Parts: sequence; structure tokens; C-alpha cells
Amino acid sequence: MAQKGAVLGLPSQMMSFVVGCNLKSKGHKILAYAFLGPLGWDAGCHSRTKGRPPALLTLSLQEERSEHNLVNIQKTHERMQTENKISPYYRTKLRGLYTTAKADAEAECNILRKALDKIAEIKSLLEERRIAAKIAGLYNDSEPPRKTMRRGVLMTLLQQSAMTLPLWIGKPGDKPPPLCGAIPASGDYVAKPGDKVAARVKAVDGDEQWILAEVVSYSHATNKYEVDDIDEEGKERHTLSRRRIIPLPQWKANPETDPEALFQKEQLVLALYPQTTCFYRALIHTPPQRPQDDYSVLFEDTSYADGYSPPLNVAQRPFSPSP
Repeated sequence: MAQKGAVLGLPSQMMSFVVGCNLKSKGHKILAYAFLGPLGWDAGCHSRTKGRPPALLTLSLQEERSEHNLVNIQKTHERMQTENKISPYYRTKLRGLYTTAKADAEAECNILRKALDKIAEIKSLLEERRIAAKIAGLYNDSEPPRKTMRRGVLMTLLQQSAMTLPLWIGKPGDKPPPLCGAIPASGDYVAKPGDKVAARVKAVDGDEQWILAEVVSYSHATNKYEVDDIDEEGKERHTLSRRRIIPLPQWKANPETDPEALFQKEQLVLALYPQTTCFYRALIHTPPQRPQDDYSVLFEDTSYADGYSPPLNVAQRPFSPSP
């Protein structure tokens, strides 16, 4: 199609946009994945709109309009091949079809971006309520103590949290922001209450270890954080300096559009060991190839001859550069 576009004299930026805007292209699947999360996207569901949320209904209607126009583009090219000529009629027709396809794709992107903004707003409100409820529970003496969460439930929640970490979707030309994938926070960044971090604490035996923790507060006067161990079985609050805290990613990096925002093969990192709440040093074995993929890592383990465990899969969120 690119060669035909050149013959037609279409602007190169329009051709590249339209070639990539097919509704079953990677870009559309990526946006849909970010919108729907791990539930995925059924490419054939766009005609089954009954009972769907307004945003999905709007997306479905726009998708149908876009697909109809793309079919017309394909049929027009097929007729040109059959006739083996490019007449002024076909040239004019294709210019109009490509212009419409570009506008359709932009409209579809806008719908998805608005939906993503709304999802982020809802998640932020839910997090604020969760933190407020947690604080209220700490100072409410009239209610009985809350039962400790079972470890199996905690592991499931951590896995779900990693799976639903939002995928960063930038506009053309945008670069991934700090805390997207492997991109660290800026030097003056202060983690907010409720944020998950890697925290370096002293264990019961006196050794130091990196644990998954949740920020409670930060004091600008002392430059210290208060954090809670995420594991409620050993629930403990720690007061730690900034150098003992590593903010965790807030967005997944997209391997297909922003591979530079991923940890690279053989890079040394801190990774959350599967089914635990502790971070250990590991080497990146294989970075993710798709937005929904995990990293494959080799944990340091002296019980193996080469000093590393067999490859294990770890989600994008519980990761940080090794200090």
C-alpha cells in the first residue's frame, strides 16, 4: 500500500498514519488493552453493543464507521490493480477516503484517551477513599481490630494490582515520563500516601532486606518517610530516610512503542520474588515483548552453580533498578 500511496502523491505522513490505523493494528490493540486491562479485547464484539458502558458503546459505533471506510479503501485498491491504472477518479477518491480514515482514527484515539482519563480519575478517587478508611480505622477505638488478611489473599491482590497497572499511552512524539517502566523518579520526587515502594528495612535477625511497603507520610522537615510493611502478618511501621526508599513504577512501559523504557537484558534489578513481599537482586533474562507480558528474570541464588536461579516470570510493576 505504501508504494501505491507514493504513486498517488499522498502526503507521506498521511500514508504512514493510515497504514497504521487499521482497526486490528498493534496500535489499536494497545489502546484497547490499556482501556480494558487484562480482560483483553474481542475484535469481533463491536456489533454487540447491548448493555455496554457508554464509552464502549461510543467506541463500538466509531469502530464500525472506521472499519467501513477501511474496507472501501481496500476495495478501491483492488479495482485499481484489476484495471492496472490510476485514473484521476481513483486518485481523487482515495485522497478523500484516506482523509476520512485519518479523521476516524483520530476520533477513535480521542475516545480511548478520554476513557483512560476517566478510569484514572475513578482509580484515584477509590485510592483516596481507601486511604481515608485506613486512617479512620487506625484511630477508631470503638470498632474491633480488623482481621489480618490471609497470605494467599494478599498474594492474589498483589498479582491483580500488577496486572492492572495502567499502560502508558503517549501522543505522537511524547516520551515516557518518570516512573514509567524502568525510568526512575526525578531526584526531588516525593512518593504520595498510598504509593507502593521498595523499602530497605532491618529484619528480625538484624540483616537488611528490601520489602514491598506502602507510604503513610513524608516529613519535609526530617526528609523521612513513614511506611507500612505490605505483609500484614509481620505488620510494622518503619521510619526511613529517602535513600532507603525506591518508588515503584506507576505505569507499564509498552515494549512495542517505548522499548527504551524497559529494563534491558542482563541489567541488574531488584525484583519482587514470586509469592513473597520481598525484593531480591536479579538479572533480566528476557524483557517483555508485548504490553501484557512479564519479565523473565534470574534471581541471585548461591545454591546454583552459576549463582542464579532458573528463569522466573515477574510482572512489570514490582521492579526497580538495583541500588
